[in-house]
Amino acid sequence: MQVFKVGDLARRTGLTVRALHHWDAVGLLSPSQRTDKGYRLYTETDLARVQRIVALRSLGLSLDEVRTALERPEMTLPHVLALRLALLREEIEERHRLYARLEAIAVRAEATGDVTVDDLFFGIQAMNAFEKYYTKEQLDQLAERREQVGEDRIRQVQEEWTQLFAAVRAEMDRGTDPSDPAVRQLAAKWQALIEEFTGGDAGIRESLSRMYREEPSMRERAGVDPTLYRYISRAFPQTG
Repeated sequence: MQVFKVGDLARRTGLTVRALHHWDAVGLLSPSQRTDKGYRLYTETDLARVQRIVALRSLGLSLDEVRTALERPEMTLPHVLALRLALLREEIEERHRLYARLEAIAVRAEATGDVTVDDLFFGIQAMNAFEKYYTKEQLDQLAERREQVGEDRIRQVQEEWTQLFAAVRAEMDRGTDPSDPAVRQLAAKWQALIEEFTGGDAGIRESLSRMYREEPSMRERAGVDPTLYRYISRAFPQTG
């Protein structure tokens, strides 16, 4: 049986001697033989293992994943390929989500003419929160509604929310009872804006409510502190 010194094996496989030494150190590829002086000697069996390692590494597997694949008989090449394809599919989807985030921020930057680092941070944070609390179907619905409504109306609604929060806070600071017609009118406007955002979908409304309950930063950025929300909630029509 032909044997190879480490330098010969490196030249034959296109690897470096350093890489082969490292694989030996981590137990991935140990030489089948050694000389009396301790020099590594690799056999044709070792060469075949090197070729398998190189093939698996070319699929993007880490050294630990390669070791697992080599040690487990059930990890056949089709099985390894299926696992790798699934991982790549998830990475591609994550790239698409990142693209969507950056595209939305770019659209806003073009529309407003100015986006600060703080805006960028919050924009990414908000999109992460949306993906956490809304289902894929709900996100698709919201994207469709955004396209139907248009950016002009979205900017108008954002301004209406800002004015509404200020009006509610003013009534609260004046000590106006939530049952007062003026506050009830503000509560009706509040619910109408939510209805416009959700399109009347109860599931989207619940996801929105849960996000604001569980993500304080989202409430704070919007300007809705717990005291303000409790106040306006008392002016909502009671059901049940």
